[in-house]
Amino acid sequence: MDTATALLWSPRAEPLPALAVAGVGPVALGLARRVLREDDTRLGLWRGVAGAGVLVLLGDPDTLPWAEGVLYLGRDARAPALLLPCTLAPDVAPALLERALVSRAGGTTPLAVLPRSGQLVPVGPARPLSREALRAWCARQEPP
Repeated sequence: MDTATALLWSPRAEPLPALAVAGVGPVALGLARRVLREDDTRLGLWRGVAGAGVLVLLGDPDTLPWAEGVLYLGRDARAPALLLPCTLAPDVAPALLERALVSRAGGTTPLAVLPRSGQLVPVGPARPLSREALRAWCARQEPP
C-alpha cells in the first residue's frame, strides 16, 4: 500500500498558503483546458510538470487557477521538501512523512503529495508553461 494513501488525513487547523494546484485524471485535463483559456501573460505566471493523467502547476497563491476537483498544495515548515494538501494534515509527524517519502522517491525533491491517488509527483523539473506543450499533453490524455 502506498504511504500517502495509507495515512489518515484530517482537516488542518490553519490551511497552508497555496503554492501549487494539482489535478489527476479528468480533473487534470479540466485544469489544463482551464489554463489554456488564459492569455499568454497569465500563462507565463505558472510553471508546471505533467505525466500520464497528472498535472501540477506552481505559482503565486493569488494567481493559481481553479478548476472543478483540483487540490491546492502548500509547504508545511516541518516538511519543506513536500507540497502537502493545503487543508489536510497527515496523521503522522510531517518530518517523518517527509523522510519516508523522500527516501521512497530516491531523494528527489520537492515532491507534491496527492493523497487521493497516492501519487508523489516530483516538481523540481517544473518548467514555464508552454501553450503548445500543454495542448500536446491534453491530446495525449484524451481517450482514442
